Amino acid sequence: MTPVSRATSSDTFPLQQKIADLAASLPVSKAADWFRECEPQIAQWQMALARIPAPPFGEAERSQWLAKEFRELGLTKVAVDGPGNATGLLRGTSPTVVSVSAHIDTVFPSGTSLNVRQEGCQLLGPGISDNAAGVAALLAMASAFRHLNLPHTASLLFIGNVGEEGEGDLRGMRHLFAESEWKDSIAASVIIDGAGSDTIIAEALGSRRFEITVRGPGGHSWSDFGTPNPIMALGQALHVFSQTRISTSPKTTFNVGVIQGGTSVNSIPESASMRVDIRSASRFEIERLEMELRRAIEHAVGEESRAAAGRNLGRRSSELTATVRVIGNRPAGELRPDANILRIARAVDAHIGNTAQIQRASTDANIPLSLGREAVALGAGGKGGGAHTLQEWFDPSGREFGLHRLLLIILALAGSIGEAAE
Repeated sequence: MTPVSRATSSDTFPLQQKIADLAASLPVSKAADWFRECEPQIAQWQMALARIPAPPFGEAERSQWLAKEFRELGLTKVAVDGPGNATGLLRGTSPTVVSVSAHIDTVFPSGTSLNVRQEGCQLLGPGISDNAAGVAALLAMASAFRHLNLPHTASLLFIGNVGEEGEGDLRGMRHLFAESEWKDSIAASVIIDGAGSDTIIAEALGSRRFEITVRGPGGHSWSDFGTPNPIMALGQALHVFSQTRISTSPKTTFNVGVIQGGTSVNSIPESASMRVDIRSASRFEIERLEMELRRAIEHAVGEESRAAAGRNLGRRSSELTATVRVIGNRPAGELRPDANILRIARAVDAHIGNTAQIQRASTDANIPLSLGREAVALGAGGKGGGAHTLQEWFDPSGREFGLHRLLLIILALAGSIGEAAE
């Protein structure tokens, strides 16, 4: 992700005082030490999860593993829903629900070697930070509430959701906010994603993804010369589309991440395809670039068909056809500057002396934010790197600081929704 940042600011004194009083209360004051003592268990959860394959649309084994851990921690209403989200509940005294979630899927395809291990203090392996660190923090939160008997008025819904990465298209969160029994009762959402404690993702970066396929009759490079070539058409389309004006404010980007087709160097391919990613904070800019992309494809297919007819020396030439399929559509959105969840996060950071940045990114928070619901995405503490590579790593040093930060934010939300802004 390429975030756009701005520094957080301190909030009003009454809210900061509430956070200070909350942090000083028993048993909340014991939480930081408790997280430090529980580090071996948290790391064990993290490595155990990372050793379970979870390619896009293949998260079922992780869902069942997480549901089992939820049951062992004493959560109620533990279930795995249709898309594969694992959920568990800590019931409060009000009908309000605060959701705490972490995505369980990875970018790595089926068959990837998951060499998860510990070397010194570092944890290594694909997905160990993104997002085994987030799921380990999710379990640490549930465990803390149960073992420390922490107070909460709102019910806490713990979620290991599917579909955050790649073509998963946020399907797990879409289901939770459109079809689940919790869709109308979730008042605030804390999404735990990756490592660190220096960000508050409160602005959703929108994206739209396409698979474009051009088809033709194909043939032999010598005897069928003149037959329109799908790869040539894609090349022309890319050239035309690359000339499109791109907005810098709001920042808008495009990328061609995959292009494929053909069978051999001396064959005119029957088909060729490419995958295109368009991103912006502005829905208008995304739709404008989509229109330009479709125009570029239509123009290029027509040009290649006409050029082939001219090369065909009087023989009849078949025309190319093109299909454009949407394979991802992530909505944009952002919190109001005075949103309760944002004010709480800022007040907690001020209390613990943490410097954080408001960032825009594409996360599970896109769904609630696009619906006008309160949500933030936060790191799980510690440090991580190499995300989406086989060399991914996580350093748990100082993890308890990030976990304590998460806990204070969740506690404040679960006990003071609608009150903190007073």
